Amino acid sequence: MGDHQAPAMSTQFRTDDVLATKGTTFEDYGLKRDLQKGIYQLGFERPTPIQEESISEVLLGHDILARAKNGTGKTGAYLVPMLNRIDVDNPAVQALVLVPTRELSLQTSKTAKDLGKFLNIQVVCTTGGTSVRDDILRFKSTVHLVVGTPGRVLDLLDRGVIRSAEIEMVVLDEADKLLDRTFQRNITRIISYLPRQDKQLMLFSATFPQSVKDFTRRYMRQPKKINLMDTLTLKGVTQYYAFLEEKDKLRCLKTLFSKLQINQSIIFCNSVKRVEVLAKRITDMGSPCFYIHSSMDQDSRNKVFQQFRERKCRHLVCTDLFTRGIDVPTVNVVINFDFPNSSETYLHRIGRSGRGGRLGLAINLVTQANTEAFSRIERELNIHIDAVPEEIDKSLYVDSSVAE
Repeated sequence: MGDHQAPAMSTQFRTDDVLATKGTTFEDYGLKRDLQKGIYQLGFERPTPIQEESISEVLLGHDILARAKNGTGKTGAYLVPMLNRIDVDNPAVQALVLVPTRELSLQTSKTAKDLGKFLNIQVVCTTGGTSVRDDILRFKSTVHLVVGTPGRVLDLLDRGVIRSAEIEMVVLDEADKLLDRTFQRNITRIISYLPRQDKQLMLFSATFPQSVKDFTRRYMRQPKKINLMDTLTLKGVTQYYAFLEEKDKLRCLKTLFSKLQINQSIIFCNSVKRVEVLAKRITDMGSPCFYIHSSMDQDSRNKVFQQFRERKCRHLVCTDLFTRGIDVPTVNVVINFDFPNSSETYLHRIGRSGRGGRLGLAINLVTQANTEAFSRIERELNIHIDAVPEEIDKSLYVDSSVAE
């Protein structure tokens, strides 16, 4: 393959939800050579199971209903075949990816740009919290692929800035969130702008509540169903709980910091106020940390996210804004300082560790007020979470190849 050979296989440990493949290579799909070049330069070695199951179906134009865990390569599962199908000589918007958060939109668009850099595919990321005027100017030039949040995409469709006549491929990533009450009306209106015929709808998510099933029946044409969820939680993520009183949480956190070998950690709280208070207290303890939440302006959030990715700080305190799809490979510990109320939120939170089949650790701080939610989540996800032991075996969550 000349100057775009597959990279040497990584020796880093991976779990079999990423490695249990059929032995397919990216060359097997007949992808454009310049796309293969982008794939290998980005470090994709071989298709993961979700990519193996999805790429050929997307290339064939089938509607897709794919259930796969976070951190198993589902972004590549739709971006690779979509980029292959885009006609670069046609200046029209041909593909649309909808995601629930600004951060995930930025990350997904960056992956699309990196994969498509040798194809000259023009990608635009459009989200709320940024200048509409800037977006309008960008659409005066050629745009092939749009990645964005529903509110801003709908606004640009309403204004006639995004012309939908030639959009053939539409992805709902984190479909369970996109089809909840927050976004559902916007999604329905966006769909109404699209061509009635010849559009391909693809839904990717870790969980499929009733809203997703209803959408499937209403809008999709005999979708190919892909289900790689042998168990809902990520393999490779070891989960523990500590039962304690609210007043003892900070002391417990300090103990965890001293005992665990943390590459990077994400610590979840259930409110904006608690994020800010906890971040200050952690810093006062002598462990500098960043924080991010939905009340911050977009530039500040982007800056924090980028600095955290660049490992400028070990710990990040945040709300559930950060739970969906965000990929920071060096995060090996997630701490639920406040325990979540739903199994979907729990699943997405702990999915911040163990990305890409790596090892990870999730610690849940559980109070008396959380016992009902804790039992329900164990039952719904069909898991058993053990009490945190005195000493945690480092081999369960430390990858020597990413440890400092």
